[in-house]
Amino acid sequence: MTSISKHYSSLLKLYSETRYLVEVKKLHGLILKTLHYSNTLLFNNLITSYSKSNLPSYAYRVFLQIPCRNLFSWNAVLSSSAKSGHLSEMYNIFNSMPERDCISWNSVISGYASHGFPEKAVDTYKLMLRDGCSMQNRITFSTMLIISSAIVSFTLGIQVHCQGIKHGLGSHVFVGSPLVGMYSKAGLAYEAWLAFQEVKEKNLVLHNTMVMSFLRCGMIEESKRLFAGMRERDSISWTTMITGLTRNGCELEAIGLFNKMRYAGMNMDQYTFGSVLTACGALAVLDQGKQIHAFIIRTLFDDNVFVGSALVDMYSKCKSIRLAESIFKRMKVKNLVTWTAMLVGYGQNECYEEAIRSFLQMQRHGIEPDDFTIGSAISSCANIASLEEGAQLHCRTIVLGLNSFITVSNALVTLYGYAQIGKAKETIELFESMMANSVKPDGVTFIGVLSACSRAAMVEEGYYYFNSMINDHQIVPVADHYTCMIDLLSRAGRLKEAEDFIKKMPCRLDAIGWATLLSSCRVHGNIEMAKWAAESLIELDPQNPASYLLLLNMHATNKNWEEVAQIRKAMRDKGVRKEPGCSWIKYNNKVHIFAADDQSHPDSEKIYAELEMLGLKMEKEGYRPNTSSVLHDVSESEKRFMLGHHSEKLAIAFGLIFLPNKFPIRVFKNLRVCIDCHIATKYISKITGREILVRDAVRFHKFNDGLCSCGDFW
Repeated sequence: MTSISKHYSSLLKLYSETRYLVEVKKLHGLILKTLHYSNTLLFNNLITSYSKSNLPSYAYRVFLQIPCRNLFSWNAVLSSSAKSGHLSEMYNIFNSMPERDCISWNSVISGYASHGFPEKAVDTYKLMLRDGCSMQNRITFSTMLIISSAIVSFTLGIQVHCQGIKHGLGSHVFVGSPLVGMYSKAGLAYEAWLAFQEVKEKNLVLHNTMVMSFLRCGMIEESKRLFAGMRERDSISWTTMITGLTRNGCELEAIGLFNKMRYAGMNMDQYTFGSVLTACGALAVLDQGKQIHAFIIRTLFDDNVFVGSALVDMYSKCKSIRLAESIFKRMKVKNLVTWTAMLVGYGQNECYEEAIRSFLQMQRHGIEPDDFTIGSAISSCANIASLEEGAQLHCRTIVLGLNSFITVSNALVTLYGYAQIGKAKETIELFESMMANSVKPDGVTFIGVLSACSRAAMVEEGYYYFNSMINDHQIVPVADHYTCMIDLLSRAGRLKEAEDFIKKMPCRLDAIGWATLLSSCRVHGNIEMAKWAAESLIELDPQNPASYLLLLNMHATNKNWEEVAQIRKAMRDKGVRKEPGCSWIKYNNKVHIFAADDQSHPDSEKIYAELEMLGLKMEKEGYRPNTSSVLHDVSESEKRFMLGHHSEKLAIAFGLIFLPNKFPIRVFKNLRVCIDCHIATKYISKITGREILVRDAVRFHKFNDGLCSCGDFW
């Protein structure tokens, strides 16, 4: 090579980056003008420069100008086509090559793998073996192991591992790292550890991969030991540990490690912040979350869409939905994850109408939902008994092809069953349709099914599905499943069976289960079993007033005023206070809140007049106030007066005045609906012909034509 050719080659190597594209083109022109002969080496360098500048068409034209092409020329243009994704051209060049080496094969394998055709990459590898190519190197094995993990073909991965050992590359660190990753993804922690130990010169990447492998397999102590013993750690090491601890339920340790990482002065990225915020949300540690948020602002990561979504999720789980909302509104870029975080957050904080509105806004912004997003929206419809909107979303899942996903199926079962709308038959039919379409149910699915059986008093069916869940689907029952069964038996008046069921349970019944039994005892008047349930509930949750109040109610109904006085004294001694009752209704995007005997509302005069008129009409229909829920030893007339202006009655009267006839009246109450209000609302629904939905602290009540969806059991 002449001195001028050497000079040009040196310049081409210097200019082999995209930012020097203009210089490369000028140099190309200069070469054509000044050199009157073809220099293969120089033109090979020119191909490489165009390839690195992402101009495969220019690289190919230079290749065609070379009269004496060598293997390097072919590999250079082949690599250019492979990297740029011109796979048809790559295939044609590869088939035209007079000879091939390991670089040629690796280029094609990498080309297919990098551009979404892993199966073709595997076929090329197999062809390479059949072709008798014995020049496989660490790049070949590393690429193939990564592909094995990507397509979840661990049989292929093991075969590649064997080939690597055969070629003496099993202990090479470049092969060891993807090998450990492949075994860990397969859940084979022991094999991953053996592969890790085989590598003689372990680097930081390999250590990080092994730490991740332990964490992925739930081996927390092993990961902590390996992490502690690492002589060198980078931000990936720390972030891997924080993420792994969070995913394995060790959120407190994850937050502690984050603080240590911070003090160590390590750089943090979106994944670090996302993981630690997830840990804060899981523990609902708002103060810690706020401190991390402040640190995020200082590190200028608050505009990152991934971090922003994690902040929305954290604040939502910490029951600070308005802070979550403010973060969401300030975000300049929002993706599906962001919208889903906000939508789910609304649902977690019982802002169901906002959740549905958020879903509709998301669609208006052109973002298509996934199964989790639309499932969450349907669940929100279920929680406000909005069957019409839920059914529309059901149709949307069919259009999007998402109706077969378990998250959507569970939400639909909830919508048609557990939302207390009384459509038990439809719920069971939907479940059976899931089975017929080979959709695998999970524990959440069975909660919906068992709840539907409970609402319809389908005891034998409930037993059948409970046993099927355990025996046919190998799902271990949790507290919610047992509560559903107790609710089912209690609702049917089979309290002794419910008692036997509780005593045979392999685990201890939770507070919700005892509250369910206690409520059933109230309905069926079994005061002895009520005492047992109340004592058990008080033991589990001594500060919860619900158990005391239910027992108070039963004793007051039976005029056991001495027992009432003793329970009141116990509440005072333990500092247990009944939460003041209130009800609220939304109208014109404003929430109207009422307390008992509330006269603070601007339209109080109209509301009380409406109640007075309703009272007269109800009496004509046969309504008589049920004073059993008045827990005071006063005269009957005083009891009637105390019942007359309960918060839910005021809210319903407001709805009757201001909401158009075609709209259902939706009222929310923070406590359990009392017996008299429940009876009165049935009469109101019949007299006015209006659908009234009342969501109390226990369940949804849908009143229509004098009947309630709860079957008078709550």
